[in-house]
Amino acid sequence: MDQSSQTSRVLSGMRPTGRLHLGHYHGVLKNWVELQHQHECFFFVADWHALTTHYDDPSMIPSSIWDMVIDWLAAGVDHESSTLFVQSLVPEHAELHLLLSMITPLGWLERVPSYKDQQEKLKEKNLATYGFLGYPLLQSADILIYRAAQVPVGEDQVAHVELTREIARRFNHIYGREPGFEEKAEAARKKMGKKAAKQFDQLRRAYQGQGDDEALVTGHELLEKQQNISVDERERLLGYLEGSGRQILTEPQPLLTKASKMPGLDGQKMSKSYGNTLSLREDLGDVETMIKRMPTDTNRVRRNDPGDPEKCPVWQFHLVYSDDATKQWVQEGCRSAGIGCLDCKAPVIEAVVAELKPIQARAAEFEAQPELVQRIIREGSEKARIVAQETMREVRQSMSLDLS
Repeated sequence: MDQSSQTSRVLSGMRPTGRLHLGHYHGVLKNWVELQHQHECFFFVADWHALTTHYDDPSMIPSSIWDMVIDWLAAGVDHESSTLFVQSLVPEHAELHLLLSMITPLGWLERVPSYKDQQEKLKEKNLATYGFLGYPLLQSADILIYRAAQVPVGEDQVAHVELTREIARRFNHIYGREPGFEEKAEAARKKMGKKAAKQFDQLRRAYQGQGDDEALVTGHELLEKQQNISVDERERLLGYLEGSGRQILTEPQPLLTKASKMPGLDGQKMSKSYGNTLSLREDLGDVETMIKRMPTDTNRVRRNDPGDPEKCPVWQFHLVYSDDATKQWVQEGCRSAGIGCLDCKAPVIEAVVAELKPIQARAAEFEAQPELVQRIIREGSEKARIVAQETMREVRQSMSLDLS
């Protein structure tokens, strides 16, 4: 494995929910499109995660997978610039999940903030299952099996990444102390050359003896530049630098993403459960009708009643789509009753339609070639599995499960 690609690797996934809407596009997909040109990206369909809440009726999952992948591709997620795959086609995810469950304290899972929140929101479902309790651990396995350095998340998901970091740290602490660890680390250090080895020793003493965090960062950078050591030796030296054992699993960092500002048609968060979405493949005539029917400031009963854009759901669309001149026109026209609500909605309709047209054209191309979409996922899953198998080889070896 190339170390530079590992340190810049990004992993993100989505449950298969079928066709996606503008909230998904502005909240996730636009970010993925940008990231795929900056990092080595793995984007996956989390179909096993869907079973944690839909185990009683999984029949909709297959069609939802293909609908969602088509929308990814139509939105600009490029299978040649990133790896697209389906979780269940890489069974190593399940194996790592099982092995991590052997060392993960129950209390760690019970304290995940979303555990009780989701139980409250989904009271109609029987979620007293290990699958539901353990889904954050499966999520950790998804990340750790690719040794992803960064995971794009919103602020509400940072706790999941922190749990993953704790699990990786615990695993490395328990299993990273291989026999002859220090001797192997010293042998690897000597391969760095006298100058680099001396600097490594200084940084190691500064971090372990004085708690100098800057020395730790510099030490990581120093090891990344070394060409004379293998990946295994580099991981061993990372543990030696930190005073732990060999780093088998990488501790990921959260890559904070901006919260989506895309509102629903009623002003709430755009969500299928609220019935307020605009699908990426919505008929463009229906898009115009739906936006025209959007509620506005309730104080504007008549055309000549002044309104307040801040109280109107349509204004939130202007914040996403309109330039400063248009927003000023809306503010002045609404407050003075100089424009009507349909006048206000016209530039929003134009902007949304302009955004959706090219997406829908690309979606139509992929819809007409289901075998191409299936090939993209099959090849991406094969590529992902090679990386996952490499991690599992080291995990099994460290846990004395490699009997070959």
